[in-house]
Amino acid sequence: PSSPLWALPEELLLLICSYLDAQALGRLAQVCRRLRFLSSRDVLWRRIARGCLNSGFTQLGTDLAAGIPVKERVKVSQNWRHGRCRRDTVLKWKCKQVASFSSSFLMPWMELDGEYLYLSQAENIQAYQLCAEGAGVQRHPQAIFSGHQEDVCRFVLVNSHIVSGGGDGSIVLHKIHSSYSIKFSAHEQEVNCVDFQGGLIVSGSRDRTAKVWSLSAGRVGQCLHTVQTEDRVWSIAISPLLSSFVTGTACCGHTSPLRIWDLESGQLLTCLGTDFHRGAGVLDVFYETPSLLLSCGYDTYIRYWDIRTSTRKCVQEWEEPHDSALYCIRSDKNHMIASGSSYYGVVRLWDKRQTRCLQSFHLSSPTSSPVYCLRFSTTHLYAALASALHVLDFTAS
Repeated sequence: PSSPLWALPEELLLLICSYLDAQALGRLAQVCRRLRFLSSRDVLWRRIARGCLNSGFTQLGTDLAAGIPVKERVKVSQNWRHGRCRRDTVLKWKCKQVASFSSSFLMPWMELDGEYLYLSQAENIQAYQLCAEGAGVQRHPQAIFSGHQEDVCRFVLVNSHIVSGGGDGSIVLHKIHSSYSIKFSAHEQEVNCVDFQGGLIVSGSRDRTAKVWSLSAGRVGQCLHTVQTEDRVWSIAISPLLSSFVTGTACCGHTSPLRIWDLESGQLLTCLGTDFHRGAGVLDVFYETPSLLLSCGYDTYIRYWDIRTSTRKCVQEWEEPHDSALYCIRSDKNHMIASGSSYYGVVRLWDKRQTRCLQSFHLSSPTSSPVYCLRFSTTHLYAALASALHVLDFTAS
């Protein structure tokens, strides 16, 4: 363009363009090469991206997907919002008959880590390389991590360490890039859930206890605290501050199924909520920040807790439309929540700024299966059902 406006220093042009919305920036990119380059700069799209679903930015502005152009993430975010994706079944396996959450059965769990997806299948955890061209995983695992005598119930992947709990009551730790592994007996019954942070493992079991374990030199596998929860523990998570941990239990007694415990002493700090129905067990919990926590379970609600404001009542809640138990949740730590329900492989996307479900996807038909675990990146969502791994590719137009 011949206008002297475009002869201004780039810093001033970026300041002017920072007032434009996504549509205006798109039109500006069509004017000439210089403006196409200018209007694609990450600095112009960050403000827009922070208001989008699953664009890689947390509420605090931290970029979790550095290296991917922000403009491209904003484009893909529109596909998440409108439910535009390509679906595929990328892995299948033989499954046991599923009766209920309280019985022992094959319940696949998974974690995403860069170019790999880690998936528990029976007593093993297998690492599958993600396909470079987009959706899907390589058919054969790159590595297999074993050690349990019965099925892996859940596992976590933290700092190149896999910590898993099994139906045999044991905990196994593997270092991904070496042959190092340790195993120790942890509980009298199934280890339903584990978390690992700061050199400490927390575990919860069907035996109605939660335990804190040391991994420091000379004390590996030593139990530091045993917490009597008086109820089966289905979910557990360590606070990002490494000062406390939360347990989600079956809610078969008279205490709250959500309780926060001091990590150093093992003492009860607080109970969350006062109005839970008997049997409203908490099946999954997820910390967004040290003070913001998501929970879900049998009573069909996703609850959002802010322990800075109240421990008696959640600050927001969303109800599963078809009265199904919610087995798993994850969030982008900003506006989006993804949930997996107990019937017909239903995955739902939620926008925290709205009360109703944003999008839903049925991945299991005609037979019904819960979504036992889901994980997502800025482009793909993976859902593990009873007999298959499904992927939703949101880069598809």
